[in-house]
Amino acid sequence: MPLTGRIFALIAGVVAAALALGVAELVASFSKGWTSPVTSVGNLVIDKVPNSVKELAISWFDENDKVALQIGIGVLLAIYAAIVGWVMLRLSRAVGLVGIMLFGLVGAWAAQRDGGFGATVPSIAGTAVAAALLVAVAELARRQAGATETEPKPVEPESLGMMGLARRDFIGRSGVTLAGSAAAAGGLYAAGQSRRYSAASSRADVVLPSAADAAPPRIPAGTSFDVEGITPLITPNDTFYRVDTAIDIPQIAADQYELKITGYVDEERSYSFDDLLARELVERDITITCVSNQVGGKLAGTATWLGTPLMSMLEEAGVQSKADQIIGRSDDDYACGFPVSAANDGREPLVVVGMNGEPLPLEHGFPVRLVVPGLYGYVSATKWLVELELGRFDEFDHYWLRRGWAQKAPIKTMSRIDTPRGLASVSGQVNIAGVAWAQTRGIDAVEVQVDDGPWRQAELANALNKNTWRQWRIEWDADKAGGGRHEIRVRATDGTGAIQTPDRVEPIPDGASGHHQVVVLVA
Repeated sequence: MPLTGRIFALIAGVVAAALALGVAELVASFSKGWTSPVTSVGNLVIDKVPNSVKELAISWFDENDKVALQIGIGVLLAIYAAIVGWVMLRLSRAVGLVGIMLFGLVGAWAAQRDGGFGATVPSIAGTAVAAALLVAVAELARRQAGATETEPKPVEPESLGMMGLARRDFIGRSGVTLAGSAAAAGGLYAAGQSRRYSAASSRADVVLPSAADAAPPRIPAGTSFDVEGITPLITPNDTFYRVDTAIDIPQIAADQYELKITGYVDEERSYSFDDLLARELVERDITITCVSNQVGGKLAGTATWLGTPLMSMLEEAGVQSKADQIIGRSDDDYACGFPVSAANDGREPLVVVGMNGEPLPLEHGFPVRLVVPGLYGYVSATKWLVELELGRFDEFDHYWLRRGWAQKAPIKTMSRIDTPRGLASVSGQVNIAGVAWAQTRGIDAVEVQVDDGPWRQAELANALNKNTWRQWRIEWDADKAGGGRHEIRVRATDGTGAIQTPDRVEPIPDGASGHHQVVVLVA
């Protein structure tokens, strides 16, 4: 096969894989429990890869880690499919078919782990169509090869023309087939996406009631500094960080929603979304933080949350004395747990229905999620919440505990330099500013050190409350420090008087620690 034929074989494999994914996406749209092979394999990867790999992905891509995973799976699939196409058209149709079957088996196996045997249908359907396409192209290739083999030997000049015509005829007809298949792949994928249920319209219909106990105005006087580059006091919904295990965002209609309270309770309870809206709702400004956040990282945010106090719902169910863990379960079968004591120690966890004056965004847990001040999200911040189970730590290990993370996860005291940025070129009077947080304890002081100089007290903005971060700033005369490279570091003191530790540790198993520092260049 000439060079153009080899390239054609590689392209044929990639187009066949694209068609398989398009068919699988369309078929998957016919059942809520079915997913495309990429999603199924992605879920398997998230579940099985070592924590070190997950942490590396989050440190590289932050909340875009799942997008990066899907792109990576797509690239590997394209390479594999190209090889299968080359094998099928160049070497052996039988070996190529085995390669296609392996592709289908991986997708089907990944799908059945979550959705049972029925969930394998999209992968099987996609694989069958891909195999049929490559068989058809291979048959065209066989016929073309048969035509040229009838030419006498040695090959006369005129017969070379006949061979070229046959080859061009093969590539022309097959090219039309592949072009049509590629277009069909895109159309089928788009059709599958459009057929999938989206809760966006349900969210748009939700009218949140006013809070019986409202939060202060969005930006109370004295709580925010006017410093360019500093983190806003309240994080907008569209820039709020997102870290979870869901590749496909669960889609739950508000009018079909049900929250159950089960386990070691006197009476199991259930609540519709309207039931929750009819309760006495409160607004609270709360900073939440991901345990994967590195020192100086951006996986933290503050919102005004609207919800009902968790403790009031637990009191209605009657928590039995043997229960010491509250397990939050999401619609996508994720589960995490935190101590019962965190519900009644004054921190006021919320069963949340609103975020910054709007119904929860789909990616942040619509219609209902949990927010627990002072605990990292991996043990408490269940999105798409459908069940609260009262259980015991000695009877249930939550998702991340089984993967080597700590059982209980109080948020550590942390401070961050937002401005100036690392390696920024500065001169004159420089505003050094950022945020610090120690949820449930509050921030009492922030100090800044330049190079090996003394720690200097920074100015603190007024605190919203002890569950939110606090802005800080300090002026530094860069020219006085002299030209060249300078290191700036920050540390905070929480409301108990404890000073943020300088000891640098990675997020696993219970959150990162250490002083954030940046290097700037003075001209």
